[in-house]
Amino acid sequence: QVQLVESGGGLVQPGGSLRLSCAASGFTWDDYTIGWFRQAPGKEREGVSCISSSDGSTYYADSVKGRFTISRDNAKNTVYLQVNSLKPEDTAVYYCAATGRRYIRQLCTPGGMNYWGKGTLVTVSS
Repeated sequence: QVQLVESGGGLVQPGGSLRLSCAASGFTWDDYTIGWFRQAPGKEREGVSCISSSDGSTYYADSVKGRFTISRDNAKNTVYLQVNSLKPEDTAVYYCAATGRRYIRQLCTPGGMNYWGKGTLVTVSS
């Protein structure tokens, strides 16, 4: 079955950086969408960034454009999220999620995903 395992979260000061990783397994799709979502305390889960497995097309939420970068290593079945210039408002549990549907940017919403990891906590605080 599909498994998504996140790692790389932690406590970081404002302005700092982290690299989140999502190790994926059990995929049987040739073309799929995978991405990162986050949920801050008391807030709804939101799409942060998604990427196509085939052509590398990407989507970024406006709040993270220019600071976060998503990438994939298909050989390792791993997706990364480089998060730079972190702000306290980036504090959240970050989830990796995937769907077997071909990428379109509109899929990068919680309702567009079918499989979820358990999340990794990112805390931005001085």
